[in-house]
Amino acid sequence: MIIDTLENLKKYESLNPLFPKVVAFLEANNLNELEAGKHEIEGKDLFVNVQMAKGKTPDEAVIETHDKMIDIQIPLSAAETFGYTPREALPAAEYNAEKDITKIPGLAAQSYVTAQPGSFCIFFPQDGHAPCIASVPEIKKAIFKVKA
Repeated sequence: MIIDTLENLKKYESLNPLFPKVVAFLEANNLNELEAGKHEIEGKDLFVNVQMAKGKTPDEAVIETHDKMIDIQIPLSAAETFGYTPREALPAAEYNAEKDITKIPGLAAQSYVTAQPGSFCIFFPQDGHAPCIASVPEIKKAIFKVKA
């Protein structure tokens, strides 16, 4: 997991061959002005979902992992807290291959980090994360899905 400010995202381009395209997309687009929904950048290998998500308490948030995709999560309207647990510390759970997600409900995260608007969190397949923890009822956010 990585947490940093958007101005530093370019420093992480070498971690994945599609990361430079994320940086280029951010330079060419204002996320706050994008319509909600899926915006394809490189077909199924790279896209961004802009969404209004329900703010959750730490107890309501569900830990998830992805096998094939990396998440770059960017809160837009309010601070967002993410629960974090390394995948190796998570119990086995059913994987949904169609949606590339494993959900582990009812388990508290080992630690928590908060990203402010203007920041991002990168979650790799080894990172269990519980998104959408916020003190507001709804949060606008962008999630870049990048092929791992």
